[in-house]
Amino acid sequence: MTLSFQPIMWKNHRLYLLDQRLLPKEEIFIEVSDLKGCVQAIKDMIVRGAPCIGFSAIYGMALWVSAQDKISLDSCHLACQEMISARPTAVNLSYEVSRCFQLMKEFIESGKKNAEIYAALVEFGDSQIKFSQEKNFRMAEIGFNELLKKIGNKKWNLMTHCNTGFLACGSIGTALGVISHAHSMGHVSHVYADETRPYLQGSRLTAFELSKENIPYSIVVEGAASYLMSSGKVDAIFVGADRIAANGDTANKIGTSTLAIVAKHFKVPFYVVAPINSFDTSITDGSQIEIEMRPMSEITELKGIGLAPAGAQTLNPSFDVTDHRMITGIICEKGLIDPSIEGQLLRIVNS
Repeated sequence: MTLSFQPIMWKNHRLYLLDQRLLPKEEIFIEVSDLKGCVQAIKDMIVRGAPCIGFSAIYGMALWVSAQDKISLDSCHLACQEMISARPTAVNLSYEVSRCFQLMKEFIESGKKNAEIYAALVEFGDSQIKFSQEKNFRMAEIGFNELLKKIGNKKWNLMTHCNTGFLACGSIGTALGVISHAHSMGHVSHVYADETRPYLQGSRLTAFELSKENIPYSIVVEGAASYLMSSGKVDAIFVGADRIAANGDTANKIGTSTLAIVAKHFKVPFYVVAPINSFDTSITDGSQIEIEMRPMSEITELKGIGLAPAGAQTLNPSFDVTDHRMITGIICEKGLIDPSIEGQLLRIVNS
């Protein structure tokens, strides 16, 4: 399992983000020196993946504090709202920024200086990344043991959608973390990675990660899912999550819901892997999740080359919501949740 490749680095009072738009051709880090730069990096998907977005935002808030002569609760609130507005669907962003606000509020009310608030935010960012590594290892072990029980002691053919490995999470990953761990235990025969249109996170990023791990894989188009499952080529599917409602409805990269529906039809186990901070129990179901709309150019162009007729209109939702009834299990660091059991999610998340 790869732990040495870090997409987020904090050094010399600056945030450095691996520009994931350039992968797999180039591995270039972008320096971020202020709040606006961090917001733009999140918007432009220089950094992506719900956990890494959250971590970047913490450091972004630290950069904002360091640039202020004086701060107040009102200015902190405005800065936090600017950060949260960068991408609305991933709950990790608002979750981590809200915790930054609480930290700033406590320090301001106790008369602490800006330098102390800044140092506390940097320490908070460091600790969250370290804690994430521990949580992801636990989820990987839970997912691996679930497959042993569900499928048996053999080599498995697995499938995933979008990107959920170290590029998205800053550690071994969530859904891809389970796959990586299973591979390290000698239980992966092959992995099918959806190319994930229109931004190609699967073919650019997941394939990059699988290559780094020396895991056998094939990139497939989303439309190949039915063929693969009907042919018995997929034993289980693992995906991540950007927001999970109280009933288990899950927002993830567009195309996840379709994959889950096909999996349900062919009786292929479908698992969501996400830490507790991806759960939003303040909303009852997926209908309350705001879906981010991305630019039309992501569909009509590829690196500046036109793919569609001039003036073509598009609809480009970045996420869809998977009905909890399509999900076999939700794996978090506290255990395995069966969404079909009413109230189990809340009991486990709040335990």
